[in-house]
Amino acid sequence: MLPELTPSHEIHFCGVPWYAVYTRHQHEKVVAQILTNKGLKTFLPLCETTHHWKDRAKALSMPLFPCYVFLNGGLDHRLQILTTPGIHGFVSYGGHPAAIPDSEIEAIRRVLDNGVRVEPHPFLNYGDRVRIKSGALAGIEGILVRKRNQSRLVLSVEMLGKAASMEVDAFQVEPVTPAWQKDRDLHHPTGLQAYTAP
Repeated sequence: MLPELTPSHEIHFCGVPWYAVYTRHQHEKVVAQILTNKGLKTFLPLCETTHHWKDRAKALSMPLFPCYVFLNGGLDHRLQILTTPGIHGFVSYGGHPAAIPDSEIEAIRRVLDNGVRVEPHPFLNYGDRVRIKSGALAGIEGILVRKRNQSRLVLSVEMLGKAASMEVDAFQVEPVTPAWQKDRDLHHPTGLQAYTAP
């Protein structure tokens, strides 16, 4: 039995970059715990899911991004990290560990801390980006999609090519206009679009 991992509300942001390590399948919790025991700050977002067997159903706490664990800093302990059982390596770009924007980690943390039901979602590169306008999750950005007649906001971790989604009312969000589009669209505003999830 593993000790409890650090709750997401205890994840603090102090200018230290976040990275991700790629783990063996179903080793995320063990890896996060070993790294935490080594004194490193980890973040393993979990979601509740129900698994059904022939004779029973059981609620399980599963990684929101399977095979990944987030790590705050720690590059000065790279050898100690990479020799941890269950780790394949850092998520890298150009041969170097790739920093993940604080805003992406913070958005996931805030959603989890507010008890919103969240689930893994296919990663999307397309679609209009939107922002939640008010409430506890105000300011969180994602991609608006439609799934089984529900509006959902997709939160992306682009470096991993992974995403998660949560239910949201379409009236709670507003479009996020990229800077390069603002001048072009000044006289031709576009409406918010919903996309059908695959």
